Amino acid sequence: MSTIFDKFNMKNKAAIVTGGAGLLGRQFSLTLAQAGAGVIVADLFGDKAEQTALSIRQAGYEAQAVQVDVTDPKAVEAMVAAAQKNYGRLDCIVNSAAMDPKFDADHAGSHSNSFEDYPVEMFRQALDVNLTGMFLCSQAAVKLMLKDKSGSIINICSTYGLGGPDQRLYEREGQPRQYKPVFYTVTKAGVLGLTKYLATYYAGTKIRSNALTPGGVYNDHDEIFTERYSSRTVLGRMAEQDEMNGAVLYLASDASSYMTGANLVVDGGWTAW
Repeated sequence: MSTIFDKFNMKNKAAIVTGGAGLLGRQFSLTLAQAGAGVIVADLFGDKAEQTALSIRQAGYEAQAVQVDVTDPKAVEAMVAAAQKNYGRLDCIVNSAAMDPKFDADHAGSHSNSFEDYPVEMFRQALDVNLTGMFLCSQAAVKLMLKDKSGSIINICSTYGLGGPDQRLYEREGQPRQYKPVFYTVTKAGVLGLTKYLATYYAGTKIRSNALTPGGVYNDHDEIFTERYSSRTVLGRMAEQDEMNGAVLYLASDASSYMTGANLVVDGGWTAW
C-alpha cells in the first residue's frame, strides 16, 4: 500500500531548473534532488550552475550543471538534451529564470524605472527573458515529456503578476524616487496566461502546467523595505529562502496529480487582505 510520502517521491525521475543557481533556483534544485530526482541545474552563469550542482552532489544527491541562455533556442534544446543524455527522461521543468530588478544599491543603476521614460530596449529584453524564455524552455521540455505523455511544468510567477506593485515600498526620504519597473508586472502576468494555455493544450495527457507565486523572499533587504513589506503581509514577515520548497515539490511530484492550470500562491497572506 502506498503512502502520502510515496506521492512526493521523485526517485527515478528527472527535472530541470532554469535559473537554477539563483536565490530560489538553488533551493528548488536541492529540494528536487533530495526527493530523489536527477536534476539539471541550468543557469546563464555556467560557473554558478556548476557550483550549485557540485554542492548538491557533495550532499549525496544527483545533479548536473548546464549553462543556458533561455532566449537562445539552440541553447535551450541543448539543455533538454542534457536531461535526455544524463537521465533518459524528463519529468519536470521549473521555469525560474527571470530578470527581477532588486531595490538596493547594487541594482538600482542609473535609471529610476519610471514608466514615463522607461527605455523600450529594456522592456523588450525583459519580455525576451521572462516570457519568450519560458515559452522556449516549455516548448523544448514537452517534446521529451511527450514520450511518456506525462510531466510537470512549473512556471514561477510573482504576487506582482497578480496586482500592481506598491511603489511606496521603494520610497526613501531624501533620495530620488525609484520604482519597480513596468516589465515585471507585465511579464509575470503573462506567465499565468502561458501556464493556463499549456494546461489546456495538453488536455488528454498527463502533462500538467501550474504556476507557483512566491511572495517577497528575504535576501538581506534593508530594514526600511523589510519593515514596510512585512507590515503588508498577514504573517507579518517576508519569506525565508526555503519556504517555497514544499510548494515546488508538491507541484513537481505525483502529490499534485489532479492539479493543472492553477496558481499556487505562497505569499504569507499578502494577497489575502
